[in-house]
Amino acid sequence: MCGGYPAVAHVIRLTDVVDPAVRAAIVDPLVAFNAEKTGRNDFRPLILTLTDADGRVVGGLWGRTAYDWLFVELLVVPEGMRGQGIGTELMRHAEREALVRGCRNAWLDTFEFQARGFYERLGYSCFAELADYPPGFSLFLMKKVLAPG
Repeated sequence: MCGGYPAVAHVIRLTDVVDPAVRAAIVDPLVAFNAEKTGRNDFRPLILTLTDADGRVVGGLWGRTAYDWLFVELLVVPEGMRGQGIGTELMRHAEREALVRGCRNAWLDTFEFQARGFYERLGYSCFAELADYPPGFSLFLMKKVLAPG
C-alpha cells in the first residue's frame, strides 16, 4: 500500500493502430471530468465538405465548437482550386455557423509553410509560436474575435 491507497495493477501498451473504442475509453472520462468542472459539455463537430463536379469530396473544413469557441482543425483546398476564394468561403461559412452556435471566438494552428498570411487576411492574429516544429519551421497558434463581448 502506498499513501494509504492499495496498489492498482496496470500494464502500459504502445500502439500506432487507431481504435475508436480505445480513444473513447481515454476521452470519455476526460469529457466527464471537464463537464463536471465547467458545467458544460457542448462539443459539436463542424464539418464543411468541398466536392468536385463528380460529387467526390476533395477538400473542406473540419473543426468543432465548444466553450463558445470555434476550433478549425483542418482546412484543405486542392491546389488546382486555390486562388478562387474557396478557402475564404469555407472559413466565413464556419465562422457564421459558429456565431449561430453562440461562439464568440475562433482559433486554429498553421505551420510556417502553410497559410499564416491567409488567416491574417481573414482577421486572425498569432498568439503563440512553437519554434522548430517541424525542425526548421514554426507552428503558429492563431485566434480571432468573432463577436464582441
